[in-house]
Amino acid sequence: MLAQVVLFDGFDPLDVIAPFEVLYAGGTVSGGALTVELVSAEGAREVPSGNGVSLRATARLDPGRADVIVVPGAVGSVPAPDTVDDEPDPDSIPVLLGNALTTELPVLLGAAVAREDTLVTAVCGGSLLLAMAGLTEGRAATTHHLGLDLLDATGTTAVAARVVDDGDLVTAAGVTSGLDLGIHILERELGPRIAHAVERLFAHERRGVVWRAEGPVPVS
Repeated sequence: MLAQVVLFDGFDPLDVIAPFEVLYAGGTVSGGALTVELVSAEGAREVPSGNGVSLRATARLDPGRADVIVVPGAVGSVPAPDTVDDEPDPDSIPVLLGNALTTELPVLLGAAVAREDTLVTAVCGGSLLLAMAGLTEGRAATTHHLGLDLLDATGTTAVAARVVDDGDLVTAAGVTSGLDLGIHILERELGPRIAHAVERLFAHERRGVVWRAEGPVPVS
């Protein structure tokens, strides 16, 4: 099984490293059942994050080859609500996500979403990137709490949960939730014993309930 973690200019390093480390550990404790690599839409290159850290993509995002794809968010400034008409900050999160959409990334992610055997996942603002690309309309997803209203405005059903599992689309909230996302992916794809082994290795217990559209609807 192959997991590809996406890099784009301005990405948030923790959105990438947290699930990468968890999935890598899952591959180790499962005897190689899972491999993970860093990729970009352009192929192998050094990719600058939004806070000065650069990581190297070793391959091109390949929706025909990847079984799991992880999309991170960006790190940058967050525009205040009353600055909508001002000149946008080139280092703001909306601009960084918008720049990523001008690359081949949305086309590749669209191919991944359309492929039945590919699990597309996202951390934090990665859900907004997918939504801005028109790939989550009518689906349930989560993102950083500051972006839930924006996610909902895209036609996505925004859920205020740590991790939202909507079948072949799994999303996680704020940046540290990438750990929880990674462990949930391991549990789904490799089983609870592998996930538990990695959870113990990382001394991290998942927070909250993984939300799914199952069971009775709560009464308001």
